[in-house]
Amino acid sequence: MKHLMEQLQEVAKQNGPLCVGLDTDPSYIPESVLKVFSSPAEAILSYNREIIKRVAAEKSACCFKIQIAYYEAMGIEGLKAYIETIKAVHEAGFIAISDIKRGDIADTAKAYARAHFGKGSDFETDIITINPYMGFDTLKPFTEYCKPSTAPVTNEAVGGKGIFVLLRTSNPGMVDIEQQELKAGGRVLDKTGGELERISAEFKALYPEQTCSPLGAVVGCTEESDARALRDAYPDIFFLIPGYGAQGGAARIAATLLDKAGGTVNSSRGILCAWKKDESLAESREKGTLCLKDIADAAGKACRDSTADLLNAKKELGL
Repeated sequence: MKHLMEQLQEVAKQNGPLCVGLDTDPSYIPESVLKVFSSPAEAILSYNREIIKRVAAEKSACCFKIQIAYYEAMGIEGLKAYIETIKAVHEAGFIAISDIKRGDIADTAKAYARAHFGKGSDFETDIITINPYMGFDTLKPFTEYCKPSTAPVTNEAVGGKGIFVLLRTSNPGMVDIEQQELKAGGRVLDKTGGELERISAEFKALYPEQTCSPLGAVVGCTEESDARALRDAYPDIFFLIPGYGAQGGAARIAATLLDKAGGTVNSSRGILCAWKKDESLAESREKGTLCLKDIADAAGKACRDSTADLLNAKKELGL
């Protein structure tokens, strides 16, 4: 059995490393499209489905990341759109990464794990993001679901899941904690990475033929200074790489992080808001006549262009 992180690694090799971030906010959709739908949540779900459809047809990305905060902000309707978006990703044959950044202790962590990994849960997904900064014991309830599934199908436990643990994020404030030096030596992020390696070593016994760990790491591509060092430090860990595109991360930095075990490079606004910069839509933007097809076409083109950009950067680096 291959865990979902390894499956994602394989698809990234086939389709290219792009992860399409469906961090879809109503402000990313033109008024001419919003007014066609009964609610912002309905418009967002329709837009998501159109993007998923185009990616599936063109194989221009390897997965989708859904940031739950944007859906929570729309209340119950938004959470329904979140659930339906995950379903649409699965129906198209892709892996869904749910960007939930949970991190809590004991029974609370178990409840979060059940909510997002439990069999039959409304929010069940494939891979989630985790914040480890309350302590490494917060990871255990989630890693239990990463183990191979040996339980009956009626059991709520579903094995083979994956988690991306925050390691070096893409925001400027990451220096406040992640880059801080420890008295024992090294940085906070180095301590976190060491724990990921320790846990990953335990999974090698469960998945003896695995090509990467079910525990991945979030490593932003906004800092070039230590990209090579981080990639070399964790050769068997698959990376989720935010910061490309709208956040200013360069393709060459992302390409460095894609070496060895590889990774997937997230782009959200660069794809969702591509219609704002598409020259072929200038007249429609000016007249306020953009339709769903227009903005979805622009998003589809942005997916193709981003994938080509990332693959060219890898080629230039000889990776």
